[in-house]
Amino acid sequence: MSELNLFTNIPPVCLLYFFYGLAFLFLGVSIAVKDISGSELKLAGSLYLLAGFGFAHGAHEWLELYMLLQGQYISPREIFFIKLITVFVVVLSFFFLLQFGLALIRSIDNNRMKWLKGIPAILFLFWIIYLWNHGFSMDIQFFKKADILARNTFGLVGGLVTAYGLVTYSHEVKNLSLSVSKNLFYAGITFVFYSIFAGMVPSHSMLPYLPIPVEVLRGISAVLIACFIIKALNIFDIETRKKIEQQLKRLAQSEKLASLGQLATGIAHEINNPLTNVSLNMQILKNRLKNNITDKDILQKLEAVERNVDRASTIAKELLQFSRQRESEFIPLDINNVITSTLTLLRYKLNDVTIHQKLSDVPAAMGDPGKLQQVFINILNNSVEAMPDGGNIFISTSHSNGQIKVEISDTGVGISEENLSKVFDPFFTTKEVGAGTGLGLSICYGIINQHSGTTEISSTVGKGTTVTVKLPSIEKNEKDSHSR
Repeated sequence: MSELNLFTNIPPVCLLYFFYGLAFLFLGVSIAVKDISGSELKLAGSLYLLAGFGFAHGAHEWLELYMLLQGQYISPREIFFIKLITVFVVVLSFFFLLQFGLALIRSIDNNRMKWLKGIPAILFLFWIIYLWNHGFSMDIQFFKKADILARNTFGLVGGLVTAYGLVTYSHEVKNLSLSVSKNLFYAGITFVFYSIFAGMVPSHSMLPYLPIPVEVLRGISAVLIACFIIKALNIFDIETRKKIEQQLKRLAQSEKLASLGQLATGIAHEINNPLTNVSLNMQILKNRLKNNITDKDILQKLEAVERNVDRASTIAKELLQFSRQRESEFIPLDINNVITSTLTLLRYKLNDVTIHQKLSDVPAAMGDPGKLQQVFINILNNSVEAMPDGGNIFISTSHSNGQIKVEISDTGVGISEENLSKVFDPFFTTKEVGAGTGLGLSICYGIINQHSGTTEISSTVGKGTTVTVKLPSIEKNEKDSHSR
């Protein structure tokens, strides 16, 4: 009976601190056990900081709970050390939160990070100067001031920066998952309220217009943040599933290309022989009739036949190029130089197009410069043809997880969703009859596949198309060879 009375006599605020801390600890555990090692999402690189915030802040709330439950049984010396630890932990937790928000914003747009980098140092300097001016008395009142100031600086700013980062990032993942995007957005909005309740309103105080302790609103915010973030972690499962689907598509595409390549080789050889014969005989006929025949219409018809023979010969050559897997001459190369040289070659075709380059410093890759140049020529040609009235082409390079990524985007007519899945299929083209063979992107796909890379394409009708080429860096190739 006494144990039951003890339980019922626990102040409600203690239960609030218990579930408040539990929510953040559960958030930290959920992130820690999530396997995100192979993820290419921007969120993955900074998520460990949010886990650190969850663990540290959950521990802080439980330390506060311990003080509430055992305060009268603890000696002043023990209270001193516990308060010292709680101040350190709360500063650490909000520092993790601030760094998470800054890292997330930097991953979205590194240019915004130039002036944001100094925020932690400025806040810490302000925190130290303020406490110094009020005297380092190292007593309970001093620790209370330090706690409140940590919330007013690191807590408030960290919560608002994280809210901005999550809301901004939620727009970037809409195409990947609308539900995840919504959860990240809701988490960002909830962080705004949490930063106000935890950063501006002192602990153990009542709100002016709501007769409830601020800990209630902090606890509700903590639970909501944990729920939204944990639901949003599903994005890594979605990413993994999409990667598997893409690998299966690439495998099917490779098998299809291999089968068609064998067929194309035989067809091209069979076509080339009679075409060569026809072309030689046409030259002989033209030379014989050129000076003897008076009917120019006959010569024009012969020239038309010759042009069509040349056209058929070009198609046969493309078939051979598509099917032939000649040994590539792989050398260390800078992908930025390949792109620059490609733009130089295509300068005459880019009169009505504005090129926007954002070429980052990337590591070297092993590749065949000629073949890679052919890939970029084909992609850029398609972009130019998709913008008959001119437009913009955006070319960027970046590097992460041992992969060199090249993105080429245009503001052209775009590709419909029903045709998007067929663009790498041999002989598929949306151009008019005679304007193309439909082998360009298939050849690009095969070349990048030879380089152990991947080719992806996304498009929106009326807005443009983006082609993404990923190639392994030399360092990644060396690591993979050592692991074998």
